[in-house]
Parts: sequence; C-alpha cells; structure tokens
Amino acid sequence: MNGQVILATVGRCVGEQCGAFLDSIESERIYALYHPAADYGPRRNELAELRWADTDTAARRVHSRGDVKSEDSDRIIVIDPATADVLKTWRKAQLAERLAWAGVWTDSGRVFTREDGTPLRPAWISQRFDVLAARAKLTPVTLRALRHGSATMLLAAGQPPKVISEVLGHSTVSFTMDVCANVAEELATSAADAIAAYVPRKGKIVPGGATDVPRGGRNDH
Repeated sequence: MNGQVILATVGRCVGEQCGAFLDSIESERIYALYHPAADYGPRRNELAELRWADTDTAARRVHSRGDVKSEDSDRIIVIDPATADVLKTWRKAQLAERLAWAGVWTDSGRVFTREDGTPLRPAWISQRFDVLAARAKLTPVTLRALRHGSATMLLAAGQPPKVISEVLGHSTVSFTMDVCANVAEELATSAADAIAAYVPRKGKIVPGGATDVPRGGRNDH
C-alpha cells in the first residue's frame, strides 16, 4: 500500500469520525462552534475570542487573530459555504437570545457566547467537547485531537502542506507534517487494538505468545 493510499485511508477514517460527531450534536446550542473546529482546526482560545467584527460570512472569510505573541496564528481563514451558513444561522439564534435577555444581555462582540452574551472560557469549550464526544460514543478524543484531525483531512484532500500550515496557524510546515504523522500512528494503534478485541479467544493471551488455558483444555497434534 503506497503513501497516497494510506493517507486517503487515514483521512477518510478521520472524516467519518468528525461526521459522526457533528451529526450527533446538531441539536446542541453551541453546535456552530464545533462545526468550524472540526473542519479548520482553530485553537480553543481562537474560538473563544473570535469576534463578529472579524467574521464576514458573505465573503466567507474569518480573521483569526490568535495569540498576539505569534504572527503565525494571526491569519485569514477561507471557510466553505456550509460553514458560512452555519454561522449565519447561529448569529440569528444569538440575536434572539439577546432580545430574550433584554437589558441584561452583555454585548461582548464575541461570536460564541453564553446565553447572556458573556464570553466562553476556553477551558469550558474543551470540557463541553469531552461530554459531547463521550455522548456520541466516539473513540476517546480531545478537542486538540480534532484540530490535528483537521490537518490530516486537509492533507488527504490534496491541499499543499504550506496551505494547511497557514490554515491552522502552525509555525512551520514540518510541524504540520509531524502532526499528520502522529494522527496516522494513533489510528494504526487503535486499529490494532480493535482487531485484538474483535477476535474471540477461549484462553487469555499471556506475554511470550503462549495462551493461558486450563490444563488439559487443549490437545494439539
């Protein structure tokens, strides 16, 4: 199996997991936050700090200012039409919440907020993701792993490593490639574990390749 086939297989596997996750949380109030997180891999602090003033759904452009200490994280992300529609729908829902809370609603200017308009904590974004992923019965995965999976899907989709590095705000292309390699390694390990769990055995496998079976329980010829 050549590298391109392996990459396509890994990308498809990651894509299926992301799709299953997004399908399972469509009714979640803050679904619009995790949709772009799955596709474009922004950091949790970038999601928490994103402002409507830096979001143009008509032009499909999002200005992620990221970490002020890193020039690489300050970037323009071009989003797909579906993601733009998700953000448009979310903005309408947020405006409805603003009306419901009336004079006590906090105008933070943030894209993703609590019901009263106050900003979300980056830690809460990760914690909520953990709850939703567990509810979806997905393989244990973190929000950071979702970001890494985005890099792998983009690479499998044929995007140049330089472009992927810019989308995710990585400091170097080599770092992007290392991330993709790590994702592939993790999936290979999961596949190996799944095979071991899928094959039923009467006896317990013990170190050294022997099988721990009751004495006299097997007669090999």
